[in-house]
Amino acid sequence: MTARQHDTTLQDAIWEGSIPLEIWLSPSECRVYDQADSYLIQYPRLSYLPFLLPRLRAFFASFLIDPDVASHEGWFSYEELPLKWHYPIGLLYDLFSGAQPAHDGSSNRGDRSPSAQQPSTLPWRLTLHFGDWPADQLVQPDAEGKVLHDAFINSVKEADFLRNGTAKGIMSLSKNDSTQLWTAVQEQQRSSYDAIFQKLLYAQGAPLRHIPMKVYLPSSPSASAPSLGHLRIVQALVTPFVPGGKEAQTIGTALHALLPALFPSRRTPILAKPVLHGAVVPMSAHVEGLMREAAYLDGWLHVGLVMMG
Repeated sequence: MTARQHDTTLQDAIWEGSIPLEIWLSPSECRVYDQADSYLIQYPRLSYLPFLLPRLRAFFASFLIDPDVASHEGWFSYEELPLKWHYPIGLLYDLFSGAQPAHDGSSNRGDRSPSAQQPSTLPWRLTLHFGDWPADQLVQPDAEGKVLHDAFINSVKEADFLRNGTAKGIMSLSKNDSTQLWTAVQEQQRSSYDAIFQKLLYAQGAPLRHIPMKVYLPSSPSASAPSLGHLRIVQALVTPFVPGGKEAQTIGTALHALLPALFPSRRTPILAKPVLHGAVVPMSAHVEGLMREAAYLDGWLHVGLVMMG
């Protein structure tokens, strides 16, 4: 298999990735308490939970105690943890479901999906709420969807600035291109998305400066942050090459620089494993290649960490 064919296969797998969800209406908002039917759906990993709200509002309409609630007032929780609606569903699942990630071929010759490893975690059971919005943890979207749109576009702008040292690419998109990008994200239209995003990824005359990457580190709850999902987000300027040389930056060298206590080795995971799109990332994987082929739709590498042992 050529490198181009491998990249295409990887992108196909990412775009085709999905998670079975089982969504229940919160008993406190249900006329029959916990006797309402659940909503089952196979949902794209790259998508966002708020896109489901209109159909969920319609599905649970006859069970709602308050029939006047609007779809945009809905929010989701997992085991009483409010889920960040601006995180892709695949990232939320990797961070909070407890499922073990799939392993690359070097560690397991018979690759297994997360569902094969952890059948008890699927379908992922979520609770839908329409009341008691957790304002201390979630920003509330508006009826027109502008808040969700702006959150996504701002994330794209930040990634664009990190890559090129300027957000000129996203800012110079025509209105039609901007609309096409957002519609492609909402409807999971890969060809339409690629047509626009390639303009940002390969900006003419702009050398690649940094890799947009966030690392999500599980942490113990504390008195100062008792209800944040127990996550610490680590972000720093990650260059395509190891500083001071011409060696390509790998996920191993980047994590060693960011979190040396967790990643004392640049080549071998000892205390934690990096996870992207539900799979363990080889420590030798080049971050530039990952950015071009395996970034989320906002242009970021959202890397979760799974503790070993």
